[in-house]
Amino acid sequence: MKFIGFEKDLGNDFSGTGWALTELVKIFFNLEYIIFYSFIDSISKERESIDKLFCFIGEIDSAISVASLKAGNPLVCTPVFSQEKRLLADELVHPLIENCVSNNVDLDGKSMLLTGSNMSGKTTFIRTVAINALLAQTLNVVFATKYTAPFFKIYTSIRITDDLLDDTSYYLEEVNTIKQLIDASEDKTPCLFILDEIFKGTNTVERISGGKAILSYLNKRNHFVFVSTHDIELTELLEKEGYALYHFTEQVTNYDLDFDHKLKMGPLTTRNAIKILELHDYPKDIIAEAERVVKTL
Repeated sequence: MKFIGFEKDLGNDFSGTGWALTELVKIFFNLEYIIFYSFIDSISKERESIDKLFCFIGEIDSAISVASLKAGNPLVCTPVFSQEKRLLADELVHPLIENCVSNNVDLDGKSMLLTGSNMSGKTTFIRTVAINALLAQTLNVVFATKYTAPFFKIYTSIRITDDLLDDTSYYLEEVNTIKQLIDASEDKTPCLFILDEIFKGTNTVERISGGKAILSYLNKRNHFVFVSTHDIELTELLEKEGYALYHFTEQVTNYDLDFDHKLKMGPLTTRNAIKILELHDYPKDIIAEAERVVKTL
């Protein structure tokens, strides 16, 4: 390679004359081609060694990254994988949230139906479960003090948007996404299904009826389903279908909403949507009308 590129250092007329003579020799004997292909041939002979070296450096780099992750986060543990349909996690936190409130999960043979007020942490919690399950199965690290679960195939339906270019509405996009989860549920391998506000792109009656049917269908074999919803009606429909009921809630203090982000057993018994409108200075007529309508529904 030095022979091929030596002329880049030439800078005077005498050197230029020498370069011209050298070029004539190289052209006459095809020296550059011979040297280049000889170089390629020597590299090809070491392909296996180069591949091994590449993989070795990658493993070392990954190990250092995981070790740094563990050293910088005291609240981590090594996961335990079992064959039972049980998911146990103590002091589980989201790795990307500073000062994250920890929660305990213990689902023995059941899935979770999670209700909660707006901004209470429903979506963040089910994402926490999915992220830690993924970290457990890839880096062998969980952001908790204890974690025991089967080895999952992980499927999610959380962030869905419509697509104008594909002429697909929000609801149709959600239908296609959930259909993939339904197909995956036929697999005998345990799956972890994470769903946020199922079918929120359609009307209330069909959302509840369709959601109930799908969630019952997914919760079979050794699969786990974590679903968040505002539809309190689903709690009564799914409690007998192998779903444990949990919720997040809030307290109103000094004309403000205070969230503790702690997971609680049972269905949600409070609502805060109209209260949030009031706290953001919506006209009193709107608040009064909304509260009146709620009492009639």
